[in-house]
Amino acid sequence: MKVLIWNENIHEKEMPEVTQNYPGGIHGYIASLLASDDVEVRTATLDDEECGLTDEVLSDTDVLMWWGHAGHDLVPDDIVERVHKYILSGMGLIVLHSAHHSKIFRKINGTTCNLKWRDTARERIWTIKPNHPIAEGVDETFALDCEEMYGEPFDIAEPMETIFMGWFDGGEVFRSGCTWIRGNGKIFYFQPGHETNTAYHNENVQRILKNAVKWACPIKKNIPLECPFAEPLE
Repeated sequence: MKVLIWNENIHEKEMPEVTQNYPGGIHGYIASLLASDDVEVRTATLDDEECGLTDEVLSDTDVLMWWGHAGHDLVPDDIVERVHKYILSGMGLIVLHSAHHSKIFRKINGTTCNLKWRDTARERIWTIKPNHPIAEGVDETFALDCEEMYGEPFDIAEPMETIFMGWFDGGEVFRSGCTWIRGNGKIFYFQPGHETNTAYHNENVQRILKNAVKWACPIKKNIPLECPFAEPLE
């Protein structure tokens, strides 16, 4: 399984606490969590040529994981179209935290993907679909003592499945883990992961990311996006 972790890599250059929390940057830290004998992990950022999302790279990627926050508009539209094409043809996509406002996630949903937000809250996440593959080995509930609050209404297309729900100490609730299918590609959005907090150190969060990669991995990828005339078989 080949996984590409994309991170805009902006906060890492401007905020020392980000690399203190996540040595090697958020992308590098998550790569270290996912790498195994069965998973080959690469990373890419805005700094790379074509944002590191060339045809050559994407055609050799089973699952793309996307973290973004301050640089959504810096990703060229033609790159977004390219990523979208590969999702439709089978590549999995995992969208993390503030990447809810990324161009690719908005394109997939066809909505604003707006939400309520507030810095520094305590979150309790509940596993509401415990028999789902992404929830395998995840506790029924777990707490993140410091996380950015994301609250409903969350302007997204109706999810295929809502696997996790978040509750915050200000009273807000949020659909923290949701899935969709677009074309032949599986998509999972997962809410925790603010750059100045440490959600990715949590064992349940790590398990969810590992499970999500396995779930989103296609049986077959690079399926041609065609609309052929079909002769009758009988």
